[in-house]
Order: sequence, then structure tokens, then C-alpha cells
Amino acid sequence: MNRRKKIKQLLKAHAKKASAKLAPQSKTRYISKADRLKLAAESSPDSTGSPQS
Repeated sequence: MNRRKKIKQLLKAHAKKASAKLAPQSKTRYISKADRLKLAAESSPDSTGSPQS
């Protein structure tokens, strides 16, 4: 591969990475199963927890 083509390829790759970093994220942040259960327990304390008399 000649020098000019290699430099052009590198610059294009760097520009692509930079634009991808600035683009809005399409995926949501991963929440572990334990955290999901904890959030569900906090949102509905009546359905889960100790039995009430």
C-alpha cells in the first residue's frame, strides 16, 4: 500500500471514530438483573416484602 493511501485510510478511520463518539447513543445503559430486581422492589413495596398481618 503506498504511503498516501495509508495516511488517507488512517485519517478516515480517525474521523469515523470521532464522529461515532459525538453521535447520540442508540443503546440504553445495561442494568444488571440484581439491580432490576432491586428497582422493582423499591417501586412496589406492597407486592414484595414481609407478609403483613
